[in-house]
Amino acid sequence: MRLLFCGDVLGRSGRDAVIEEIPRIRDALAIDFVTVNGENAAAGFGITDKICQSLYAAGVDCITTGNHVWDQREIMSTIDADARLLRPINFPPGTPGKGGRMYQLGDGRRVVVINVMTRLFMDPLDDPFATVERELASRNLGQNVQAILVDVHGEATSEKMAMGHFLDGRVSAVVGSHSHVPTADAQILPRGTAYQSDAGMCGDYDSVIGMNKVPAVQRFVRKMPGERLTPAEGPATLCGIFIETDDATGLATRIEPIRVGGRLKPAWPA
Repeated sequence: MRLLFCGDVLGRSGRDAVIEEIPRIRDALAIDFVTVNGENAAAGFGITDKICQSLYAAGVDCITTGNHVWDQREIMSTIDADARLLRPINFPPGTPGKGGRMYQLGDGRRVVVINVMTRLFMDPLDDPFATVERELASRNLGQNVQAILVDVHGEATSEKMAMGHFLDGRVSAVVGSHSHVPTADAQILPRGTAYQSDAGMCGDYDSVIGMNKVPAVQRFVRKMPGERLTPAEGPATLCGIFIETDDATGLATRIEPIRVGGRLKPAWPA
């Protein structure tokens, strides 16, 4: 199975890049399933149902989120009805939405996507390791599901790496989001799970993690509150990860970064 994961979509610039490029990438790489983290898609803070629909129309199969999932309050009333939109699985019981779902492709193959949020320097949600463990209890990689992708949304690379090794050999891929900076550690772990600490963002990199750089820099320089941060609107770089798996085992055979457009050096699977 061929999977594409795109990192945090930030603002209009990021949305435009994803909507423009996903159809071309799907076709060029024969992608079977596309997952995108969309938690910053609405002007940098949260996501709306209208934005979700525009991403689905462009060829996105599943949208994951993170700590900004509830910033646009309207999503609380629509997330239960949208099977393609996930929130972190380790929110307390009773929280709207789901953090893990199984999707069936047209040819009958099944892929599971799990969205989990870490706790170091983040909100103190339920234990991410125990929560993912429970979700995997009924998911048998290479048996009743052909691929499992985990979006681990977190600040600390150490905690993301720990999750990767914790799940090595039991899921197809563990991919990080949240830091908005692509890391250079794409690899297949010893037991066959593809891993990268952060996919990076889909947004304008002439910025401070996607936000207009002048007010963002002044916050650090002056150590005082300033104007509300707004997304940079220059040309965006789509940052993603291409993963190929063996349907018989569900384990990864290939992981490569994708970077298209904008300021960052391009990257494309050989």
